[in-house]
Amino acid sequence: MMNIKIICVGKLKEPALQSLCGEYLKRLSKYAKLEIIELQDERLPATLSEKQILDIQEIESERIIQKINKLGKCSVILLDLNGVELDSKKFSNKLQNLATYENSTIVFVIGGSLGMSPSLLQKPYLKICFSKMTFPHQLIRVFLLEQIFRAFKIQNNETYHH
Repeated sequence: MMNIKIICVGKLKEPALQSLCGEYLKRLSKYAKLEIIELQDERLPATLSEKQILDIQEIESERIIQKINKLGKCSVILLDLNGVELDSKKFSNKLQNLATYENSTIVFVIGGSLGMSPSLLQKPYLKICFSKMTFPHQLIRVFLLEQIFRAFKIQNNETYHH
């Protein structure tokens, strides 16, 4: 069984999003062992200088790197606006190939509201993008869970209604 971990900076605060995530976690339990790891996010002042943005990105990204290092051997996928865009079938194939040929543990990373630091983005991890549009990072968690669920449905030739 595939082992999937989702590292997220910040807690999911909206009850509606918590409910949706809970539903997808329940559905996914049939296909994979899935764990959501929430890391502390930094408090944001009302106005931010470019240096403050970079400092916060660096602090949050260092927490991500430390967590990845503690997980041991795994395939890491960063959700990044500059990553490659995949349709659902290609995403499904990518997950299956990673689990089959590289590591049975796949780690997705959702950065904080200011994004990830250049030092983290320069690491040789796969980077994917759901859309060039900007979405709240908490909503991306729901999108990711839905696409992982869809990927398993595709892999198992099961119908999935939109």
